[in-house]
Amino acid sequence: MKRREFLRSTALIAAATGMNGVAQAAPTLRAEEKKEDAAAEEQKPLLASAPMLQNYAETSMGVAFAVSALANGYVLLSEKPDMSDARKVKGGGFRTTDISDRVILVRLTGLKPATTYYYRIGADRIEYKGGYSMKVLGNEEDPRTYHFTTAGAGAEAHFCVINDTHVQWTPFGAAIEKVAQLAPSCVIWNGDASNTEETIEAQMRIYLQPGIDRKDYAACLPYLFCPGNHDERGMANRHLERVWMYRQQDERPGRDWDLGRNFAVRMGDIAMIGLDTGEDKLDSDKRFAGLFNNEAYRVAQTEWLRDALLQPEIARAPFLVAFCHIPLYDSRPKLNPGDVSAEEAKGKYSADYAGWQRTCAQLWTPLLAQAGCQVIITAHQHCYRYDAPDETRPWAHIVGGGPNMGFVGEGEKRRETPNLFPTVIEGCVKDGRLQVTVHNCVTGLVQDSFSYAPRKVKKRLKFKV
Repeated sequence: MKRREFLRSTALIAAATGMNGVAQAAPTLRAEEKKEDAAAEEQKPLLASAPMLQNYAETSMGVAFAVSALANGYVLLSEKPDMSDARKVKGGGFRTTDISDRVILVRLTGLKPATTYYYRIGADRIEYKGGYSMKVLGNEEDPRTYHFTTAGAGAEAHFCVINDTHVQWTPFGAAIEKVAQLAPSCVIWNGDASNTEETIEAQMRIYLQPGIDRKDYAACLPYLFCPGNHDERGMANRHLERVWMYRQQDERPGRDWDLGRNFAVRMGDIAMIGLDTGEDKLDSDKRFAGLFNNEAYRVAQTEWLRDALLQPEIARAPFLVAFCHIPLYDSRPKLNPGDVSAEEAKGKYSADYAGWQRTCAQLWTPLLAQAGCQVIITAHQHCYRYDAPDETRPWAHIVGGGPNMGFVGEGEKRRETPNLFPTVIEGCVKDGRLQVTVHNCVTGLVQDSFSYAPRKVKKRLKFKV
């Protein structure tokens, strides 16, 4: 009989003899159970996931990984494949290292643009009893050596986009396998990775410990993130930075430090702009009790966007592609444009939430159009669509497909819907043109392909107010 079973049986026998027996046996049972739990915890591997590369940039990179117990994590980083000159970068800032029993976040800074680095992850198991009582109980390092290449004008101009994975492993796994086959320089996760997440464990399951075969999907392939409306729902998603860190503060002025999800990244001949459309309902919606502030957030991003487009490395790129979750265009008059209340939407629109984002379109697309943006890639509608440029819109608009694998419903309610499928949208520069290919993750075939000429790059871009 195992010790815990023996002690539990002893407690039951003691209970039959009276309260004194229970009083004597119960503390012993609790003490022994705590010892067994602690011993079992120490036997579990401390490193609980492969690393995830976050916030692809020219001179920095984020590395996140899960741990199973209280730990201080680090990254060993080198430009040499044999790691002979590796330096150790710990999680946390200058004052104290970070200690966590769930997620380790390590920021690698001072990197060179368009340069390949090699790295390993490790962690020290920590016993912490108080401010003057802490010690390292042991160390664990992943024996595998991973690698990544930073962004920059000299990097390979090749990206992939996934979106609306919604914690559904079949479509997510299919998209990840297609991405692995295409081997881009980076991946843009264009929102709604989540549903409504209340715990950090749920977030870890999505980003660090997904239920797919390729557990190391982001260990050598950096990711960029444009949040979707679902990615801010739930108590845990209000603090997504505990799992997916904000971007480096030195990427933007102090005015924009709170815009930690926006990005302006140069990758070869492509300049990539990431924006956050926020919720698909108004801040005043009764369901949110006044606890959202997306209207001001969208306006703040407009000033950031204006400055980002003027950055020399962005302004001089032959190709400009923007990414955000909720579409910035839709021709259907019954589709809710996101700037009306749920009450106003009744009878006039097909839903009480935004099908597209008219406010963001009015704020951002004039700047993008003046800068010569060729393509805006969005998501949210769970159905692939392409809108060619026209006389009112000089940029192409692509909506990525959703998580439905060619059908909706389950069991007797299941019905085929071949127009609904997850996509991987691929972009690369070939023969002096931007080639955008839409891959159907159900059929494995190319759904569509488009080609764009370089934009006319102005020496000094001045926006018309």
